[in-house]
Amino acid sequence: MPSRTPSLEVRLRDHGISRREFLKFCGLMAATLALPASFTPKIAKAMNTAARIPVVWLEFQDCAGNTESFLRSGAPTAAEIVLEQISLDYHETIMAPAGAAAERSLEDVVTKHKGQYIAIVEGSIPTKDGGIYCVINGHTALDIARNVCGNAMATIAVGACAWDGGVPAAGPNPTGAVGVGEAVPGLKSLINMPGCPMNVVNLTALIVHFLTFKALPATDPMGRPLFAYGQLIHNNCERRGHFDAGRFVENWGDEGHRMGYCLYKMGCKGPQTYSNCPAVQWNEGTSWPIGAGHGCVGCMSPKFWDYTTPFYERIPQLEGFGVEATADMVGAVAVGAVAVGVAGHAVASAIRSKAQPAGARGHGDDE
Repeated sequence: MPSRTPSLEVRLRDHGISRREFLKFCGLMAATLALPASFTPKIAKAMNTAARIPVVWLEFQDCAGNTESFLRSGAPTAAEIVLEQISLDYHETIMAPAGAAAERSLEDVVTKHKGQYIAIVEGSIPTKDGGIYCVINGHTALDIARNVCGNAMATIAVGACAWDGGVPAAGPNPTGAVGVGEAVPGLKSLINMPGCPMNVVNLTALIVHFLTFKALPATDPMGRPLFAYGQLIHNNCERRGHFDAGRFVENWGDEGHRMGYCLYKMGCKGPQTYSNCPAVQWNEGTSWPIGAGHGCVGCMSPKFWDYTTPFYERIPQLEGFGVEATADMVGAVAVGAVAVGVAGHAVASAIRSKAQPAGARGHGDDE
């Protein structure tokens, strides 16, 4: 794999992207990775000198939502990611070759770059009846995943379906759909990036981390990178102040909804979902569901389609969190409190402390 010549910075400049914009992108990646701004020059240097990494993107039981997220990335655009940072050698949806030529592209990467490429998997993998419910060129998704992921330097499962089966695995799960980790057990370097879809900013940041540090980022016990899935949405939500003050939307379109009050009572799953959505947002940072007036559906949480539905019903009592009692009590206290935010939050904290045994941790469904 030859080094880049000329540098990435020069190539981006040829695309009309200035050095200032390039450094701004590197700063954005540092912030997304929860690194100090002092790492910006290190990221810029790594991006300029790192060799292009061969990447194989597999699609199985999916809606292509993660591919759509990838194609709609900004700063840099999808084209710049493909051409300048990675060598996307196989992707059924966007690659030029088709049929036998496409399959040769996949085989060439697996055989010529064994242990040197990254496998990205989108969609769940059916296992029932030998995996016959998803077959590509006569090979089951199960066999393809075992071969491609088993020979990869690292595997990234993008989206809820590739993580734990997602929607195809919900309810009766007629095809025996599972995520990559269950379909190909024992993978040494598996990163899970759940979401419906995953946020392309986080995927880009993960690639930048690998190029900069020659290593994958730290993960939680479920294999999710901590920089993206290390904080509850509730902790950083722009509506958190309204929660603490006892101000809640009671009905869609009511005055509280128009004023941007907390959406917890409308079914928002932010108090149990780990994601950096409030920080990176969507559509180049334009907005995100809660900011747009719709509650979080918990798509970053395990088995979300089974366990966070109904989406418009408030979360039941969560072990170790007590959000139901907190919301009700804060609302009652706020009516007569002078210092609404301070008093309400203090009462809520007291309720949690009193209700929890010593050493209890509030991790919601993700614990």
